[in-house]
Amino acid sequence: MAAELKPRWGQPLTGIISFFTFFFIGWGLWYVLSDPRGPVGWFPYPFVMFLAMMILVGLWQHMILGDWPFQNLSQPTRGIVQTIVNAILVWFVIDVIFYRILGLGFNFLSYYGLVELEKSGTLAQVAVVCFVLIGFFSYPVVTIFFGKWPIRPSNLEQPAAGFAELGWTSLLTLFFYVILIVPFFGLIYKGPALSTPWWTSFAGTGHVHWVFGWWEWAIIILFMTANVWRGKPWTLINVPQPMKGIICMLTTFAAAYCIALVCKAIAPSWIPAETFHHLQEAKGASEVQRFLWLHSAEIAGFTLIPFLIWHHYFDDAAFGLAKDGWPAFFLRTVGVLALAAASYYFFYYINFGHWGLGNHHMAESAAKFSHGESLIWCFWSIIPLLWNEWFFHKWPFYVHEE
Repeated sequence: MAAELKPRWGQPLTGIISFFTFFFIGWGLWYVLSDPRGPVGWFPYPFVMFLAMMILVGLWQHMILGDWPFQNLSQPTRGIVQTIVNAILVWFVIDVIFYRILGLGFNFLSYYGLVELEKSGTLAQVAVVCFVLIGFFSYPVVTIFFGKWPIRPSNLEQPAAGFAELGWTSLLTLFFYVILIVPFFGLIYKGPALSTPWWTSFAGTGHVHWVFGWWEWAIIILFMTANVWRGKPWTLINVPQPMKGIICMLTTFAAAYCIALVCKAIAPSWIPAETFHHLQEAKGASEVQRFLWLHSAEIAGFTLIPFLIWHHYFDDAAFGLAKDGWPAFFLRTVGVLALAAASYYFFYYINFGHWGLGNHHMAESAAKFSHGESLIWCFWSIIPLLWNEWFFHKWPFYVHEE
C-alpha cells in the first residue's frame, strides 16, 4: 500500500507555493495560447472549447478510469504521459467524434459541415462547449452523489468498470444535453426539426446562458461536496442508493437555481448602470436577462480555485477545528465565498482581465462586465492544479511519508 502524502514544506507554505506556481503557469500559458497580444491568440474560440474538453477528458482519465493504464508509472513520468494522452484524446473527441461522427446527424455539432453550408463554424465549437458544461456535472455526479452506483459495488476491474461508468454517465449527459442545450440551436436554426427553448417565458431569454447561470452553481455544489465540504451536508441523508443520489441531485438543482436567482438580483447593485443601458439598447430586455444569467455563472466560477486549492493543497485547513465537524464546514464555506469575492474584485476592479489577460474592451467601465470572459479564465486557471493533482499526484509539492 502506498505511503500517505505529506506537504513537502509543511503548511501553509506548501499551499502558498502551490497556489502561486499554478497561477503563474496558467497565466503564462494563457499569454501563449489565448491572449490577443500573444503568439497564438485563440481567444475566445477555439481556446475555450479546447480548455473545456481538456478538463472533461481529464476527468474521464482520472475519476472514471482511475488513471488506467498508467496508474503504476512513477512520477513525473506518469503525469507527463497522461498529459500527452489527454491532448491526443481532446483532439480525437472534438475533431473525430463530434465534428465527423456525431456531426453526420446533427450539423450544429460539425464545424466542417457548417462551413460547407457557409455558416459560422464557431457555433459547432459552442455546441461542444455546451456538451462539456453538462458533462462537468453529469459525469462526476455518479461518483460523488451516487457512490458509483450501479457500477459499484461489484468485482469489475479497470478498464471494464471505467468504460461501464463512462457509458452510463454518457447516457445521463445525453439526456440533459437534449433537454437543456439542443433547444437553443432550434432558436438559431429555424425549422420544425429542433424545438425552441422552453424556458423563454420564465427566464426572460431563450439563450443557453440561462442554463449556464444555474447549472454552473450545480457544478460548484457538487465539487464542493467532494472537496472542502468533505461529503457534507449529504451525510445527513441515510438512505440506500440510488435514492440518496437522486435526492442529492434534485436538491442540488433546486439550491443552484435559487443561488442563481440571488446572484441575478444582487449583481445590479455593483455593476455600472451604463452596462445595462448598453445591453438594453443593443438587443432589448432579453439581452439584459441573458447577461444576468451568464454573470451568475461567472460569479460561481470564482469559487473554483479557492475550494480546490484549500482542499488539495492546504489540506482542508480548519484552523484548530475538527476538519470533519460542522463548524469547519461553515468556516471553509464562508472562506471560499470570501476568497471568491476577492478574486472577482481582482479580475474586474483591479482589472486583471485587461492588463493581465489582454481583454481589450475591459478598458471601458461599461463594457467590462458584459462579455462573460472571466468564466474562461476561471476554468483555465484550474487546469495546472487539476493536472498536478490528477496526473502528477501532487508531485513535487507533496512527498510520501517515510
